[in-house]
Amino acid sequence: MSSRNKKKKKFADYVLSWEPSVPIGVVEAKDNNVGVSHGLQQALGYAEILNVPSAFSSNGDDFAGHNKVPEAGEDIEAEFSLDEFPTPGQLWKRYKKFRGIEDEEEKLVLQPYHEDTSGKEPRYYQVEAINRTIETVAKGKNRVLLVMATGTGKTYTTFQIIWRLWKAGQAKRILFLADRNVLVDQTLVNDFKPFGAVMAKVRNRTIDPSYEIHLGLYQSLTGPDEADKVFKTVSRDFFDLIVIDECHRGSAADDAAWREILDYFSEAIQVGLTATPKETKYVSSTTYFGEPVYTYSLKQGIDDGFLAPYKVVKIDIDRDVEGWTPPPGMTDDLGAEIEDRQYNRQDMDRILVLNQRTKLVANRVMQLLRATDPFSKTIVFCEDIDHAERMRKVGCSS
Repeated sequence: MSSRNKKKKKFADYVLSWEPSVPIGVVEAKDNNVGVSHGLQQALGYAEILNVPSAFSSNGDDFAGHNKVPEAGEDIEAEFSLDEFPTPGQLWKRYKKFRGIEDEEEKLVLQPYHEDTSGKEPRYYQVEAINRTIETVAKGKNRVLLVMATGTGKTYTTFQIIWRLWKAGQAKRILFLADRNVLVDQTLVNDFKPFGAVMAKVRNRTIDPSYEIHLGLYQSLTGPDEADKVFKTVSRDFFDLIVIDECHRGSAADDAAWREILDYFSEAIQVGLTATPKETKYVSSTTYFGEPVYTYSLKQGIDDGFLAPYKVVKIDIDRDVEGWTPPPGMTDDLGAEIEDRQYNRQDMDRILVLNQRTKLVANRVMQLLRATDPFSKTIVFCEDIDHAERMRKVGCSS
């Protein structure tokens, strides 16, 4: 549970862009009763956040500049007059060198974003996630991993990545994969709406080749039997780009049923999105996708003021702390005998469901909500869909 984050967001005085949403430098403006370099450290902080090589400070009389990629004979830091400010071409050249962008990659890197008629623009970290992905694809790499905290706009970020690659002709047929209907349906009518008539949801276990943008559930494309493997009804080169939402849930495991979809379309560009990458002995997101090209953490989102801060409220439930052993011969709600062993916290709502425990947890959640704001946006994490449904029913009656 959380409250609104009232922390003031950071703003640079001026962000210099070569194209919209392609920042290449930062300028901090101060009045002329301070030194010319007074704002340079602040500008460097913003340049670090935006991952750009050029930072400038001015007091209205002169400029102080910091160049992270100086040419031979150039100083990293220098002061200069107003009419000696670097040209846009010089700043773009620095940016290309700093980001490792080759001349032949420039066309794709500069493919325009979709401009929203409402004036909506990507946040700085979304810009960086999009640009890092496009730059990676421009270098010919076809496995990309983005790690972005829940609530930071992964779907909007995904839309802009797909839009740019699609408009550039780098990807003509695209598949967006998710594991829940609500994710696909919301994506269709919200963030992906600009694709319009070229977009369709995979329905009735059929991939319609007349569409260019396909959105589908893993479950609608594959299954335990060969007849369920709908993805095999099209050729291996049918999709040029596949975006996998919450990729840690299925694609990270070598033997996952969902992974066979990615293996079948192995030549396609594959972008994995997750808030919680998995790294265990048996499951690894980075083994398949490689190291994340960009990470925006929950902590960073809170620090930036985009996400609400939280505090942990720990409540000890006796069955979790002490464990629980059923009386001999005890049966469950369906009449099956419960295994005679001790159950602990790791078993709750996975192997064992204690109805009274569910009611207790729901009641405590509602108590906390009523003590703050019961109508504020709240996320309750559950073990699975069944657990979530039990919590919903009990919570509604609390």
